[in-house]
Amino acid sequence: MNEQKNQQHVRHPKLAMVSMLLGAFVGMLSETSLNIALPQLTLAFRTNTATIQWLVTGYMLVIGIILPLSSMISKWFTTRQIIIFALLDFIVGAMISALAPNFAVLLIGRMIQGIATGLILPLMFAVVMQIFPPQKIGAVMGVCALVIMFAPAIGPTLTGLVLGKLSWRWIFWLFIPFLLVALIFALTSLENVGQITRPYVDVLSIIESAIGCSGLVIGASLSSRDGWLSLPVLCSLLVGIIVLGLYVHRQLNIKTPILNLRVFKTPTFAIGSTLVMLDFGIILSAMYLLPMYIQNGLLLPVALTGVIMLPGGIVNALTSAVAGRMYDSIGAKKPARCGFLIALVGGLMLAFTTDRSPVGYVIAAHVILMIGCPLAMSPSQTSALNSLTGMQSADGSTILNTMQQIVGALATALATSFLELGSRTAAGSAAIRFTTGVHYGIYFTLVLIVIGIILTFKMVDQTE
Repeated sequence: MNEQKNQQHVRHPKLAMVSMLLGAFVGMLSETSLNIALPQLTLAFRTNTATIQWLVTGYMLVIGIILPLSSMISKWFTTRQIIIFALLDFIVGAMISALAPNFAVLLIGRMIQGIATGLILPLMFAVVMQIFPPQKIGAVMGVCALVIMFAPAIGPTLTGLVLGKLSWRWIFWLFIPFLLVALIFALTSLENVGQITRPYVDVLSIIESAIGCSGLVIGASLSSRDGWLSLPVLCSLLVGIIVLGLYVHRQLNIKTPILNLRVFKTPTFAIGSTLVMLDFGIILSAMYLLPMYIQNGLLLPVALTGVIMLPGGIVNALTSAVAGRMYDSIGAKKPARCGFLIALVGGLMLAFTTDRSPVGYVIAAHVILMIGCPLAMSPSQTSALNSLTGMQSADGSTILNTMQQIVGALATALATSFLELGSRTAAGSAAIRFTTGVHYGIYFTLVLIVIGIILTFKMVDQTE
């Protein structure tokens, strides 16, 4: 009922989505593809690992700052204006990065790209909820998940091929053709969705949001270098938590909030969004640990890492599309529960690896994990957003995407901490110690999976 009332007529809804899908694809490709190039960039700019990591952290930080504002921005500017600006912004950021003469300019280019990703991701999901009929939303959300998951799947392999023949600068040049095609579709096929209400802009809320998100992301990022109990980390996390607490209090009490946090009063959204966060933490922590285990535990060359991870990445993307269609027919509860249970099997397999495990076993464990995670994520996300109405969908999409960036940074930092703890407590060769450390990190991943399984018992499908 609510979804039919909220649906807006668009002449060619599938063509209208192309520009946002391509923009989201490049955004996720940019977030993951640079990891494998960091050692080369460290040498190129004669810096250290702690500094070069800001190319990843800075990108996520800007996304985390922009995302909470995207709902407000969509009420001040049209869909076409936002997407066209974001795509042009991404092209400029990619060109700056590709031509960067030093690290500072490269970092600026990366942060400019983060603005675009922070605008495109939440708007894409919000538009889906408003232009497609209820019976097609699950399938379309599955396609969105397919596009977003396919980028991390091919990112390491694609970057490895580029670096094998060309300079790191070509990673950024590679983004531009996709962005130009997206820009053409935005100019020719994208229609405006939603209403321009131009609400009051609460500047204090914007400042609180920026400082709060920055504090958490910076603190989590510094923890792997300085330790969780170091003064910079504790101060950053404390500031982030306190300011975010003030931000939440303000959003719940002012007349026109920048982000409508009252959507958490909808039980289906609260449970669904929590499951999405847990699933995202599982994926990021495991995908952070696995490449390092392949190189430092199994002692395989870097060139093989992307190839070994490719099957799981492809399965991840394909399962995302299938899971979206499953929501349309059987709801979210069964796929979500099955997904977490399958992920549990894959996680346990990774927990039993050794420094001599066969490559086939590692690939199988990764594939099983990558069947389970998207099987749980896509229906959970669709269930959460489908429980909201009207402009609440935009707020819900923004909340989901913002929390994913924060959870991603925290999950990676926690996995790193457990990795180092396990490595220090183990005895034997460097490969054995590192593999033990990876096991500690996977234990953290398994805890997230078990919590997810428990929460699926609280899900209620709309048909029930």
